[in-house]
Amino acid sequence: MKLEKLIGSRFKEKPADCVIDSHALMVRGGYMKNVGNGIFSEYPALKRITAKIERIIRTEMDAIDGQEVLFPVVLPADLWDESGRYESVGNELLRFKDRNQSRMVLAMTHEEAAVHLVREYAQSYAKYPFMIYQIQRKFRDEARPRAGMIRVREFTMKDAYSFHTSQEDLEKYYDRCYVAYNRIFQKAGIPEVVTVASDSGMMGGNISHEYMLLTPVGEDSIVLCDACGYRANMEAAENKMANDNPGAVASLQCVETPECKTIEEVCHYLKSDEKLSCKAVVYQKNADDKFVVAFVRGDYEVNETKLRNIVGEEIHTAEITEDDPLVAGYIGPYDISTEVEYYLDVSLRGIENLVAGANRDGYHYTGLNLERDLEKAEYVDISKIQEGSVCPCCGKKAITIKRGIEVGNIFQLGTKYTETMGMQYTDENGQLHYPIMGCYGIGVGRLAASICEAYHDEYGPIWPISVAPWEVHICCLRADDEETKAVADRLYGELLDAGVEVIYDDRESVRPGAMFSDADLLGVPVRVVVSPRNLKEHAVEIATRDKSVKEMVALEEVFGYIQSLRQRLHDEIAEKVEPYGLSQDGMNHCE
Repeated sequence: MKLEKLIGSRFKEKPADCVIDSHALMVRGGYMKNVGNGIFSEYPALKRITAKIERIIRTEMDAIDGQEVLFPVVLPADLWDESGRYESVGNELLRFKDRNQSRMVLAMTHEEAAVHLVREYAQSYAKYPFMIYQIQRKFRDEARPRAGMIRVREFTMKDAYSFHTSQEDLEKYYDRCYVAYNRIFQKAGIPEVVTVASDSGMMGGNISHEYMLLTPVGEDSIVLCDACGYRANMEAAENKMANDNPGAVASLQCVETPECKTIEEVCHYLKSDEKLSCKAVVYQKNADDKFVVAFVRGDYEVNETKLRNIVGEEIHTAEITEDDPLVAGYIGPYDISTEVEYYLDVSLRGIENLVAGANRDGYHYTGLNLERDLEKAEYVDISKIQEGSVCPCCGKKAITIKRGIEVGNIFQLGTKYTETMGMQYTDENGQLHYPIMGCYGIGVGRLAASICEAYHDEYGPIWPISVAPWEVHICCLRADDEETKAVADRLYGELLDAGVEVIYDDRESVRPGAMFSDADLLGVPVRVVVSPRNLKEHAVEIATRDKSVKEMVALEEVFGYIQSLRQRLHDEIAEKVEPYGLSQDGMNHCE
């Protein structure tokens, strides 16, 4: 490929709307162009990268007996009615009507389509188990797209669906997928990806894991235990509380707290500790706007995912008016209105002297003892675990919290979809059963952006050779010099004939600095510089993008040296790919 013919411009200035490095570098490097909010077109350089990622994914999915299919992007709403998700999923699902006024959806996931495809085929136990997968464009009407291809509205996704006749069989296959996913990320050059326990969300099922690339710019909070290796997404991490300071027992008193509506203001006014206060966070159910109040210790935050799972339906932040049964800023669990549904977090358990709202404008209670003063004090886990907290697995105070980008996920779905959609099979005794499903997803564009985020410097991406748009980048300095051009042309032809992927920059009008800047932005692993200065020494300069190699190589040895270096870079990635079969530690069962 001649660089002068490559579609996509490269430029020096950082775009103003790019908040993370990978987004800025992929825009500057001519990888993608914004079409709309969270919607991008891919230039050839990025398309080559994503094609390689897709090839890696296909290899690993085929190796675990996956069969590739293709589902429609547009689906009739009737299928989503069958599963119940047409109504239960929020605004992320794009609903519309066609010219015949038929209700349609723009699919953001394909569980319904997968069941529809195989429910007539798989009516006998003899057909099981099997797995189907696709690599397909999807649309999710994301409320807050950000960070380039990290969080988008339209995206390419690999999603796979397995079908089983027993939970045991699903678990065995789940472990096979676990290893296949490890191999995918290792082959893509990011073996640092870790698995964490996660919340299943709208997908359903009881067991799910996410694959996270730990990075400070990640949008997810990852809970880690340095003592036992426990890993979980913040949304799923259990908060095991141990209140070391219960406070001195006191009588319940209603005290005036004028103009004190936040925990900080109340505790400052009363000269009390936030750890001995009860904070109210108010939501409303989407279905009927009924109030739901989450009470947590003053220094904790509500985990909305946990709360939503306990409530059992979608909720949103409340809007409280004067006519409502709650007094904004002064809400507490004692003598709260019976019209309100409320929950006490585990962070409040064992505290014998709490400050809490009195449900009266301008007043709070002191001395509140939930076990003593409430008819029935039941606690649930609805708070976010904190740094230094007790590990829910080993019980040690060794929790740390890091940021991460989700690059993949796997779910044990159970019979959520097969049961609601009437998919059954007959066993060897003639009995009918619902198949058990698993679901396995990887975002292709997000993975490409995550690799860039993991490996870059201030000048551009440093692509692993397994996914790089090209393997070798030839820079011909002074293409107007006859000898220099001849050497570069000959090397270009030899490498192409040998099957090496080469991008060749022989632009006469471009200065060396601009040529090197473009090469940095393209991030090709091996760079070959042919120049009159180097040819005076009968050599060319060969360097790697990560700066680990920089050598002057004699002309007669250049072809062999490039091939050897190229193979070494491929081998370094291959050495980090675990063999088939469960890894020695396998799935972390403490996740």
